[in-house]
Amino acid sequence: MTEIAFHFNAPDKMAYACRFARKALRSGVQLMITGSAQTLAELDDMLWNMTPQDYVAHCRIDAGEELLRFSPVVLAVDVQQGPHHEMLLNLGGVVPPGFGSFERLVEVVSATDEVERGEARARWRHYASQGYAITRHDLVLKVD
Repeated sequence: MTEIAFHFNAPDKMAYACRFARKALRSGVQLMITGSAQTLAELDDMLWNMTPQDYVAHCRIDAGEELLRFSPVVLAVDVQQGPHHEMLLNLGGVVPPGFGSFERLVEVVSATDEVERGEARARWRHYASQGYAITRHDLVLKVD
């Protein structure tokens, strides 16, 4: 059964996704990232513009077959036909179709967008109603 984790209170969701992808890449994890076409286009630009030492090798799902096979990070609106099924990072507002084919699913939730937080609660309820155990990670920085 897919392991599900919610990462709540991301101060900058897109910057967090970039750091998450970099960490996954450095850990040898194959990662698919899903969301709206607009979100993925923005993320693609951000990943291309990272510093050379932080660069994350990635491609979009419409890249050629060989590039898809060798890219550790793939961006896709529809992940069902993706080449990797190890980890899925969801930046979208809905339950990603086909998420159950992944070993792990990570949901990232903004700290400030109330609409997004409501959508996340609905996804949480969906996963819980299907019997998935959910891990919660609060990203709020603790101030001494």
